[in-house]
Amino acid sequence: MNTSVVINELKFKAIRSSGAGGQHVNKVSSKVELALDIRISEGFTDDEKLRLSQKLSSRLTKSGVLLLQCSDSRNQHRNKELVIKRLLKILKANLYISKKRKQTKPSRAAIKKRLDSKKKHSLKKANRKKPSL
Repeated sequence: MNTSVVINELKFKAIRSSGAGGQHVNKVSSKVELALDIRISEGFTDDEKLRLSQKLSSRLTKSGVLLLQCSDSRNQHRNKELVIKRLLKILKANLYISKKRKQTKPSRAAIKKRLDSKKKHSLKKANRKKPSL
């Protein structure tokens, strides 16, 4: 992923935000909406586009656009920074490929220790029973 190319491809839209602000909230568009079209983006390889479209399928529109909104701050520039950070975090998390687990066998000592503890536990339980006459 080429972050500088992706950031240049972003489209922003300022919207009037709801919430605190009093009379000022009706005049200022502080909420920021970010749009990124993953299908036509040049910041991703074809494999990355495929992976993102699969993993983010629930968050994408039908045309393959990722929409994010931010109205945390009363400042439009701060909201823009926050939504860019949020986008990059989402992209990095969904592009990360986890390592495959290598199967291992437990050591002989570990197996013996487990069986001994099971025997000890069963003896403890058996000793609580009434003796059979």
